[in-house]
Amino acid sequence: MPASPAPRRLALAAALAALLPLPAAAEEVVVFAAASLKNALDAVAQDFEAATGHRVTISYAGSNALARQIIEGAPADIFISAAVNWMDEVEKAGLVVADTRADILGNTLVLVGHGADAAPVAIDATLDLPALLDGGKLAMALVDAVPAGQYGKAALTALGLWDGVAPSVAQADNVRAALALVSSGEAPYGIVYATDAAADKGVTVVGAFPAATHPAILYPAALLTGAADAADRAFFEALTADAADAHFAAEGFAILN
Repeated sequence: MPASPAPRRLALAAALAALLPLPAAAEEVVVFAAASLKNALDAVAQDFEAATGHRVTISYAGSNALARQIIEGAPADIFISAAVNWMDEVEKAGLVVADTRADILGNTLVLVGHGADAAPVAIDATLDLPALLDGGKLAMALVDAVPAGQYGKAALTALGLWDGVAPSVAQADNVRAALALVSSGEAPYGIVYATDAAADKGVTVVGAFPAATHPAILYPAALLTGAADAADRAFFEALTADAADAHFAAEGFAILN
């Protein structure tokens, strides 16, 4: 008895399906990134996920903590640091893929005050920070470990202001945590990046630190040796594409690539 049309069609469909290439499986890209990158990098990741179907998981923290986690074996495919020295440590540990490291972004260090009415000040050697604080705290990221804190301490030291204000510094685990202290009013002033200040309506920039008072604020990015698939490299390349540049520039970062 001849086969009915329906089974023949099913058999033909199955045969054709076997000849077609399988769609690429969705992969996960794990990124360790400086906390100050959150707004812009989240937008870059969302664009990438929508275009590729891959998933991007980003862990934000101080660059020091992220570098140490990577060195201790935390699974990560890409590292974006807010300072050269912490990328140096990861590279010394042999965890950076050769020829992938690049400084992709720059930033500015600013003094922010709580609320919309904080008055501008001149940031130079004449600034009386203790008087400005008026018994309150100066919020900073960890001054001996987190890049924003290290830059801030260097700037205050260069201006001769550090010793006078050090007892009043409230240190936070990362720059976004320092920003939150000012935004919430727990600290009247803080030192953060210009991009952080732009992301929080609860603070006002009252002055910018002269670039000559601290090391250049650079964000090196690198593909790590744990990266195992094409999606990792594709997202790494997307970090310096025009669309990503637009997101970073909109948040106030200087584009270096």
